[in-house]
Amino acid sequence: MADRGDDRSLPTQIGELWRLVLAYFRQETVEPVRNLGRFVMLGVLGSLVLALGLGLLLLAALRVLQTETGSHLHGHLSWVPYVIVLVAALALAGVAMAGWSITRPRTKEDDVR
Repeated sequence: MADRGDDRSLPTQIGELWRLVLAYFRQETVEPVRNLGRFVMLGVLGSLVLALGLGLLLLAALRVLQTETGSHLHGHLSWVPYVIVLVAALALAGVAMAGWSITRPRTKEDDVR
């Protein structure tokens, strides 16, 4: 509380209170939202870069299988490199989903199932 002997006027104290409330509002709402936005942006950018890199690696693996296997996977077996790369992509997706489910916190809905 303010001292009884305080020589500041009521409008001055109200102005200080308003500035204090605004500073608290910024500290507790605006800055965390800004930090959350930065966190989400970096996560989305990282996911896009990772997806692009893995896509290019899978394409490179397909190209290697098509060119370096000689005549073994040509003709009626030309579909085999595509299946191998598809299985590799599905395996990577499975590993990613398994890692996600391990790190995801349990909820009450999980306990019901």
